[in-house]
Amino acid sequence: MHGRIVAAPRGAIGDAGAAAVHVTRALLAALQALIVQIDALTDQITEQLHAHADAHIFRSLPRAQALRAARLLAEIGDARGRFPTPEALASLAGVSPSTRQSGKSRIVGFRWAVDRQLRDALVEWAGDSRLSSPWAADIYSRARARGHDHPHAVRVLARAWVYVIWRCWQDGVAYNPDRHNALQRVLNTTAQKAA
Repeated sequence: MHGRIVAAPRGAIGDAGAAAVHVTRALLAALQALIVQIDALTDQITEQLHAHADAHIFRSLPRAQALRAARLLAEIGDARGRFPTPEALASLAGVSPSTRQSGKSRIVGFRWAVDRQLRDALVEWAGDSRLSSPWAADIYSRARARGHDHPHAVRVLARAWVYVIWRCWQDGVAYNPDRHNALQRVLNTTAQKAA
């Protein structure tokens, strides 16, 4: 770190330095005001999330703190009839592949016609969930081993999570890792390998 500080370019001096100080102070004041507003909005979003009947479902997901849980809840919504099956949710979120067939030709590819906000919320959260869920990490690593690049592997993981989220959402129960059979299998396999 000392080497990086010593190698850093020197600051402006003289008249240019005096002018830059004023600009830097003005930018710092603007950033401080933004931070205050961001904190206020975060508090308001958290308060609204806690007041929602489905908050416990989305807050129970791994690495879904208040803002991420609120975003997932806002994008998925609370109208259960909107997604009668987990496949309907996965399709609208763009985490399931699109199949086009004509005669003998069959093409499976990326789904473009989707709710992009929903896809972004789900994929961002799913990508981060692999850092705390062994089951999610296993799905991601198996997708990478099959040759998928990072974005594709995260969409594969997001599709797997859609089934878990949809079931919890339909039943109105929080995610419980102890009742997640696939996670328990991964944990048992890991424990057996360690023994």
